[in-house]
Amino acid sequence: MERYLDLARYPLHKPDCSSTRTLAASCQRDYSELGMFNLPGLVSTDAVRECIAGIRPLLDTDSYVHCRDHNIYFDDGFSELDSDHPALSILHTENRKICADQLTDNLITKIYEWRPLIDFIATVLEKPQLHTMDDPLARINVMEYSAGQILNWHFDRAEFTTTLLLQNASSGGEFQYRAELRSDEDPNYDGVGLMLTGQDDQVKTLSLIPGTLNVFQGRNSAHRITPVSGTESRIIAVFAYYETHSAAFSDDERLYFYGRTDIKSGKSAYNRSVESEKTWW
Repeated sequence: MERYLDLARYPLHKPDCSSTRTLAASCQRDYSELGMFNLPGLVSTDAVRECIAGIRPLLDTDSYVHCRDHNIYFDDGFSELDSDHPALSILHTENRKICADQLTDNLITKIYEWRPLIDFIATVLEKPQLHTMDDPLARINVMEYSAGQILNWHFDRAEFTTTLLLQNASSGGEFQYRAELRSDEDPNYDGVGLMLTGQDDQVKTLSLIPGTLNVFQGRNSAHRITPVSGTESRIIAVFAYYETHSAAFSDDERLYFYGRTDIKSGKSAYNRSVESEKTWW
């Protein structure tokens, strides 16, 4: 992996060396205090170009268009709130995505499966062990946000999300978040409503460079990708890691997120947009 990753700066393949232990401790502090940690430039510029070279034709000809209107929870089952509560404001999300079964020959899969990276993330998150996801579609997703597209405000249902930024947009496409907007004990509906109506001064914008790995605790921190404009799109890979070996989506979830349930190469017969109210992943 020396050809692809900056292992001089991030010696993840040497977990017992002092510099790696120092790096892990620094990332643990960031994750605890900020709800995330970043490894800027982990993947080299040349490696990012190689990933995009293989991804670009798939995004252009065989990507799934994910398009829907939703609330921040991606769920209409909130009987405890009045339908006009600001926390249930209707938002719009639209992007293109490709799945792991389309990336088997791409460098992005090699990076995702590299055991020293997985073990480093587990160390930072203080997990006994992490594993790649068994699901042949969901284990890796690549998302593209072109002009006019957006990933709107939402909470993740997973404990943490791992992403690798491959390309910044010409304009927009920035990662915005409001840390600890809610907790497992307190949904803070009024606070959510204030944020959605622009009345929360704790919303932050994170600027990243291509090649940056980000691990973000998004279950209780609201976040979004701002609308994109210009000729260059935002492209990001999402890596799914779990504490168990057997994590996988159901057929219903695959159909909801990817428009298909089967594993295939070449063009998908299910390439279409959908609107649904199932909980966001």
